[in-house]
Amino acid sequence: MKRQSRAPIAEALEDYTSERVVPFDVPGHKHGRGNPELTDFLGERTMTLDVNSMKPLDNLCHPVSVIKEAEELAAEAFGARAAFFMVGGTTSSVQAMVFTVAARGEKIIVPRNVHRSVIYAMVLCGAIPVYVDPGAHEQLGIALGMQLSDVEKAIIENPDAKAVFVNNPTYYGICSDVRGIVKLAHSHGMQVIVDEAHGTHLSFSEKLPVSAMEAGADMAAVSMHKSGGSLTQSAFLLVGGAESEENKAPLISPAYVRQIINLTQTTSGSYLFLSSLDLSRKRLALHGKELFDKVIDMAEYAREEINSIGGYYAIGSELIDGKAISDFDKTKLVIHTLPVGLAGIEVYDLLRDEYDIQMEFGDFGNCLAYLSVGDRVRDLERLVGALSEIRRHFGKAPLVSLPNSYIAPSVVLSPQEAFYADTEHVEFDSSVGKISAESIMCYPPGIPVLAPGEKITEEVLEYLRFAQEKGCQITGAEDSSLRTIRVVK
Repeated sequence: MKRQSRAPIAEALEDYTSERVVPFDVPGHKHGRGNPELTDFLGERTMTLDVNSMKPLDNLCHPVSVIKEAEELAAEAFGARAAFFMVGGTTSSVQAMVFTVAARGEKIIVPRNVHRSVIYAMVLCGAIPVYVDPGAHEQLGIALGMQLSDVEKAIIENPDAKAVFVNNPTYYGICSDVRGIVKLAHSHGMQVIVDEAHGTHLSFSEKLPVSAMEAGADMAAVSMHKSGGSLTQSAFLLVGGAESEENKAPLISPAYVRQIINLTQTTSGSYLFLSSLDLSRKRLALHGKELFDKVIDMAEYAREEINSIGGYYAIGSELIDGKAISDFDKTKLVIHTLPVGLAGIEVYDLLRDEYDIQMEFGDFGNCLAYLSVGDRVRDLERLVGALSEIRRHFGKAPLVSLPNSYIAPSVVLSPQEAFYADTEHVEFDSSVGKISAESIMCYPPGIPVLAPGEKITEEVLEYLRFAQEKGCQITGAEDSSLRTIRVVK
C-alpha cells in the first residue's frame, strides 16, 4: 500500500513547474501567456500544467518512466496484469478492446444493449456481432443482463466466435453473472471483454458486485471519470486473465494492446487528464473502501426516503433474480416515475428547470441520479424534497403503457457492410422494412435504438416518435430532425 501513495505523473509535473522552464515547444499558449482570456477563465495553474510530452514527463505512446510507473500502480490497484492511461474516454478503451480481440469477419458475442462505441468499433474493424437478447424488465422497461443460458446458447451456435462482451454494470446498475460468463467463455477458448464504464468503484468495496478483473475477464474499459473522481474524458483500459487448465482462451499481450491503442489514440495526451487519473487512482487505492461504502450508505438512505414519498420506486437489490439480474450496483439511484404519471424524461426536465438539480439522464419510465465520491447527504435531501414537490404539483394518473427502452433488433447485415453500402435517405414514416445504415439513439445512455445493418420496424419508429415528443436528445442520425433516415439501397 505504500507504493500506492505515489502519483508519479503528478509529481513529475510539480517538479517541471518549479523549474521555470522557458517553453519553445507546444502548446502555443506558452503557459497561458499567449491566451490571457483563456487563462483568466481556466486559471494560471491549469495553463501551466497543460504541457507537451518531454523527457522528464515521459511519452504516452511509448512510456518508459513516470507514465510507465503510473500504469503499473493502476494495474496493481485494480488487480490487473496491465493498465493503460486513456485520454479519449472509455469510448476509446472500448474500441481498443474490440480491435484487440476481433478482425474483419470475426464474431463477438454481445448483448444488444451495448454503448454505441461497440457498434462503431465493429463498423471500423469489420467484426460481426452475435447479439444476445437481454430482454426488458416488464415494469421498469429497462434492458436486463445476459442470462448465462443465453450466452451458452450463443457460444454453442457460434463456436468460431472470438470473444464475449459484457456490460458490468449497465447504466441502471444491472449486472450479469460475470464470473459464470468468464468461466463459460474461457472453457470454449473465447476471451471476455467488459465495458465497466459504470463500474470503476466495483474494485474498491466488498459490498458491491464483482469487478471484471476479479471475475477473471481478459480486458475491461473503466470510466475513471464517472465514479472515480478524475477529469471528464479520462479512463483506464485494463488487461487481466491468467493461465489455467480451465482457461483455453489465449492470453492477451499487453504489448499488442499498446500497438492497438496507438492506432487511434492521440499522440498529444493531455497531462491534465493523465495527472487526474494518477491522483484519482492514488485516492481510491488508499481510501476507496471508505469512500464507496459511504456512497452506498447515501444511496440506500436516498432509496428509503424516495420510496416513502409514495408513487416513485427507487429500485434496489430486491430485483436480483440470479438470472438476468445476477447482481445490482447499490450506488445507482434509479427512480421509476410512471406511478406519479410522469415519464422519466419529464421528471428529469422538471428537476433541472424548476429545482436546479441536474440528473444523469431520464428515459421513458425512469431517471438516474449518479452517485459517487463527490456527493453529499444534504444534496440528496434536496433531491428528495424536489421529487416530493414534483409529485404534489405535477403528478397525474399513473402511466402504464409506454414503449420499452429496449427493442430486440432484426439484424440483416453487419454494421460495417451497412455503413459502407450504397445508401439513400428515405422519409421517416416510409422507412419500415428498410435496412438502417446509421445508428440512432437517445443520449444518454447512448445505446442505439437502431444500428447499421438492422431492419427498421414500426416499433422502432414508434419509440423514436415518443422520444421526440418527450424531448429526449436523439443523436447519431445524419438528419438530426429525423425527417429522413439513411438506409441501404
